[in-house]
Amino acid sequence: MWFEEAMRCPSIGEANAMCLATCTRDGRPSARMVLLKGFSQDGFRFFTNHESRKGKELDSNPFASIVFYWEPLNRQVRIEGSVERLPEEESEHYFHSRPRSSQIGAVVSHQSTVIPDREYLRKKNTELEELYREGTVPKPAYWGGYILKPDVVEFWQGQTNRLHDRIVFRHLRDATAPTGLMTHKGEGNWVYERLAP
Repeated sequence: MWFEEAMRCPSIGEANAMCLATCTRDGRPSARMVLLKGFSQDGFRFFTNHESRKGKELDSNPFASIVFYWEPLNRQVRIEGSVERLPEEESEHYFHSRPRSSQIGAVVSHQSTVIPDREYLRKKNTELEELYREGTVPKPAYWGGYILKPDVVEFWQGQTNRLHDRIVFRHLRDATAPTGLMTHKGEGNWVYERLAP
């Protein structure tokens, strides 16, 4: 599997780093790097501040795209689909599995809001480290997880002659819908095609 190969590659620092692209309701895009925190047949999981720009965009337009690019392997994976919030219990469990400093960091940062300077963050962080020195850091209500449920997954393998390999998998909502002559049946309601580079 490509992800496992990327995880084993010593020259890839964070194989789970992905570019997450979201859009406003009226179609204005924005993208940023986030970390994949789990995947299964259900979809791809990540966690963030619900009140951040990406969180607000996902609330108003619950579709996104993620891209992994593993340059040492000359590979890219693009995924598009709908996004839903994860259940609160799952967010709570993941929050408390993180290092304590990351938990405090999530409480300190009201992501995407304007702050006076870096010293503001340092001071707030010190205050919270003292406050929660003995006890559990409570998960903020504004922090949690999302799952991207894929409709499209494209695998790109670069070639030196620029005739790159591109295989795209599409999830059909209607398995009885007619497909083209160059469309192949995959598992379940998935089909796949080769695209020109």
